[in-house]
Amino acid sequence: MRYPIAIEQGTETTAFGVVVPDLPGCFSAGDTLDEAMTGAEEAAAAWVDAALDAGQAVPVPTSLEAIRQNPDFAGWTFGVVTLDPSLLDDTTERVNITLPRRVLKRLDALARAAGESRSGYVAHLTLENTRELAYRTGTFLLCKETRHCSIELARVLRHREMTDPE
Repeated sequence: MRYPIAIEQGTETTAFGVVVPDLPGCFSAGDTLDEAMTGAEEAAAAWVDAALDAGQAVPVPTSLEAIRQNPDFAGWTFGVVTLDPSLLDDTTERVNITLPRRVLKRLDALARAAGESRSGYVAHLTLENTRELAYRTGTFLLCKETRHCSIELARVLRHREMTDPE
């Protein structure tokens, strides 16, 4: 899946910015164009993942030409980010895991208490812990109101503060 992107040129004092217009709120920034592009791919993948977790539809990419003609992006450069189609794959897959019996008994008790199957409970914990890890590590922001993801700009700003000679 290829999403068009709009790129705002960076300078000696400002970061490069990349917006994924089809995914509202999805953007990244970086000291170099490569960093900003990598961040845009990560942000778009996180956006899609969060939308699916929330039961929302993932927008179909618009054409690059439509983004290029958008007056909001006059003077910007354009490109695409490619997302792995497997991001949209919610096919159930059977897996075999090995756990100590005492851990398995605890897992089953927790699943029963939550009113879920063992598999459903493991999936629930995985999704919740993924979001918590993202919040803690600052890998991306997940806005609870809109469920949109973006690369955290604070990381870039902190880097600038540490390297700025002023």
